[in-house]
Amino acid sequence: MTLKQTTRAAVMALLLCGAAAPALAQTSSAQAPIPAILMTPEAHDIHSYAQPLVARVTHVDLDLTADFAAKQMKGSAALDIAAAPGAKEVVLDTKGLVIHGVTDDKGQALPWTLGKADPILGAPLTVTLNGARRIVVSYDSAPDGAALQWLDPAQTAGKKKPYLFSQGEAILNRTWIPTQDSPGIRQTWTARIVAPEGLKAVMSAEMLTPEGEPAAGGRAYRFKMDKPVASYLIAVAIGDLAFEPLGQRTGVYTEPSVMKKTAYEFVDVEKMVEAAESLYGPYAWGRYDLLVLPPSFPFGGMENPRLTFATPTVIAGDRSLVSLVAHELAHSWSGNLVNNATWSDFWLNEGFTVYFENRIMEKLYGPERAAMLADLGWSDLQSAIADAGGMTGPDTRLHLDLAGRDPDDGMTDIAYEKGATFLRTIEKAVGRARWDAYLKDYFARHAFQSQTTAGFVADLRANLIKGDPKLEAEIGIDQWVYQPGLPDNAVHVKSGAFPAVDALAAAYAKGGTPPIAKWKAWSTPERTRFIASLPRKLSSERLASLDAAFGLSTQGNSEIRFVWLELAVENRYQPAVTSLEAFLTDQGRRKFVAPLFKDLMAQGDWGQPIAKRIYAKTRPLYHAVTRQTVDAIVK
Repeated sequence: MTLKQTTRAAVMALLLCGAAAPALAQTSSAQAPIPAILMTPEAHDIHSYAQPLVARVTHVDLDLTADFAAKQMKGSAALDIAAAPGAKEVVLDTKGLVIHGVTDDKGQALPWTLGKADPILGAPLTVTLNGARRIVVSYDSAPDGAALQWLDPAQTAGKKKPYLFSQGEAILNRTWIPTQDSPGIRQTWTARIVAPEGLKAVMSAEMLTPEGEPAAGGRAYRFKMDKPVASYLIAVAIGDLAFEPLGQRTGVYTEPSVMKKTAYEFVDVEKMVEAAESLYGPYAWGRYDLLVLPPSFPFGGMENPRLTFATPTVIAGDRSLVSLVAHELAHSWSGNLVNNATWSDFWLNEGFTVYFENRIMEKLYGPERAAMLADLGWSDLQSAIADAGGMTGPDTRLHLDLAGRDPDDGMTDIAYEKGATFLRTIEKAVGRARWDAYLKDYFARHAFQSQTTAGFVADLRANLIKGDPKLEAEIGIDQWVYQPGLPDNAVHVKSGAFPAVDALAAAYAKGGTPPIAKWKAWSTPERTRFIASLPRKLSSERLASLDAAFGLSTQGNSEIRFVWLELAVENRYQPAVTSLEAFLTDQGRRKFVAPLFKDLMAQGDWGQPIAKRIYAKTRPLYHAVTRQTVDAIVK
């Protein structure tokens, strides 16, 4: 047996005979224990080359210079290693990195090899330890590293200075950091980032040098994250950035030219933190700041600790899309405090967070607004189930089989909305007070740890179900988690406002006039529901009437404009193509971009030439995450 096999065999023997996991975990008096979660079969990460039971990274020190001309991060990563007795090597994840050398902490060279590259996973970097428990990897990232997007000044709001931002989820951080890029291997970290003069660096950690320090090539910014986090949560951005406080522990970074409207949009962020704490316990990360990025950012938001990265498409001018901030804030508990141990467990991050987000919105803005958002989510869930092959589609399960697949394949509304619906179903079964008490205790007991689906199910049974056969049968845990489709007991939160909206949509479809007065009074969810409830086939005259009444093609609210453009494309409505092209050019949020290109490609000889023409222009503007998805659509 190899050392890896021997260690795993010992672990399994202990587990099978009921021995306590921490007994094996303690490798030596000088080494950190192996977290118990890593010693369960369910925590084996098929998307990482790491062998954490042999040797695992516990801390990362980055010392990097941002070379905007070469579009590379250049420098070193020093890694602290916890190793089992007799461990001879540590295996790291890399993708596209140029490795210059590896030493121990005394500067002595260590043997290393870079294995064969896999198109999804990248290449394993295997370092012979020779007894070292701290290694230093000198390297450069590749100019096309998928996690990093280097923007020209023309792609920014100010149009004068370049910009860089990273996006690590799910397994992209290995394109700029040589570490064990697995969500189950949590690591503390520090960083020294040298940015060109005139640009500011920010990261998902405590900022130690707000103004930077003089350094060769610019100014050096130092950061510290003293709480163990999943590697995908290490994030950096460099640009022309200003800061505006929103409260005692909250604030927003963005480019100076858009700061005024950005700060206006997020005025309630401090109240959101207070609302979240009142539900599930203290906020554990110190500050909660936002960074509003240039429009090519591929997601709505990314829950990087202490510094949520957010898309500018949420800046609607009326604070109507701030549920996204509630979502990313909720991740500070579900996803950052307790995170999925593997990407097959992704629903543990997102299902919990959608549920928690809705509770924050209810607390701040009332039950009806929360109900509208949940009801829209139910519609999204039905669409996701259909896209995944219907009720028997294997990808409609919460716990997924992602063998041989990119973990991005599992990042659908199944994880988000079915996960949240499962938690609402539990809430209904046990009552809100009991459910809240359980969740608050769950986050506290598992703080700064990773979790598997099997681990959560066991915890749920031990600490909430407590052997109650009636409650077990009423919830149907295994069917929810491990079976496809949507169980019959699924809780559908229905908005009291939507029936009237649906009735007006039906009346318009039958030849009525646009409900202009109602539209003016409606909220964004109601407006979105009205457009989405219209028949998918409408005449050009009816579409023109809607557009003229509501200004849909020039709509500044991204959610409303998106549902309008979907309807327009389905009807091959040529007058909307100009708006469509502008929308696909001005932002790169995958949630909007991918469905619209998919809709265009489905329209054959009308839509496909439009899709290919627009994508030829916009592809270089999109982040790699968005490009990867749309490449497969447009081919």
